[in-house]
Amino acid sequence: MSAIRLLVLGAVRQHGRAHGYQVRNDLEYWGANDWSNAKPGSIYHALKQMAKQGLLRAHEIAPSTVGGPPRTEYEITEQGTEEFLALLRESLTAYGQKPDVLAAALGFMVDLPRAEVVGLLQERVRRIAAWRTSVTEYYTPEDGPEQLGHIGEIMNFWVSSADNGAEWTEQLIARIEGGAYTFAGEGEPFVGVLAEGEENPYATGERHPGDER
Repeated sequence: MSAIRLLVLGAVRQHGRAHGYQVRNDLEYWGANDWSNAKPGSIYHALKQMAKQGLLRAHEIAPSTVGGPPRTEYEITEQGTEEFLALLRESLTAYGQKPDVLAAALGFMVDLPRAEVVGLLQERVRRIAAWRTSVTEYYTPEDGPEQLGHIGEIMNFWVSSADNGAEWTEQLIARIEGGAYTFAGEGEPFVGVLAEGEENPYATGERHPGDER
C-alpha cells in the first residue's frame, strides 16, 4: 500500500477544497516529504489520477496568483471518502507495511470514532503477535541471532521492531482510552492543515509558477 493516496485524500478532505500547492504545503508541514513518498511530483500526479478515478472532483477557478493557467481546486467525492476511510482503517490495523503508511494513518486517526480506533489498534497488536509467532517457528530470539550466522541479525532486527511496535501501540491505546485527543463526534477536532496564505515554517523551497496546480 502506498501512503500517498491516504495522505492526499485526507489533506483535501480536511480543507473541503484545496489546490495542489495547499496539499503539498500541508504534507511538508507534517514532514511527510521526509518520511514518505509525498514529493511534489507525486502529489500533483496523485491529485490528477484520483480525479480521473472519481475519488476527487476537480474545479478550475481563477488564474494562478503566480502566473500561468487557471488553478485547479479539488474536493473529495463520496467515493473518495469511502476510499479514504477504508485506507485509514486498513493502515491502522495492518502490520508488515512500510512505516510511512502507519504514520499517514496516525495523522488522520481522529477522523474515526475513539472506540473504533482503539479496536483497530488492538487488532494491530494481535497481528503483530501472530507475525512474531510465525517467525519464532524457525528463529528463537532468546538464543540470539548468532544461531543463523550474521544473517540472524536481520531476523533479530525485525523481531525487535515488532516487539517495540507492539509496546508502542499498547501505549497509544492507553493514551486514547485515557481521553487523549478529540475524535470524530466528540467536538471540534485539532486543525492539522494550514489556512490559505498561512506561511509554512517547514517549507523546503520557494514557490514557482505551476505550484498551485
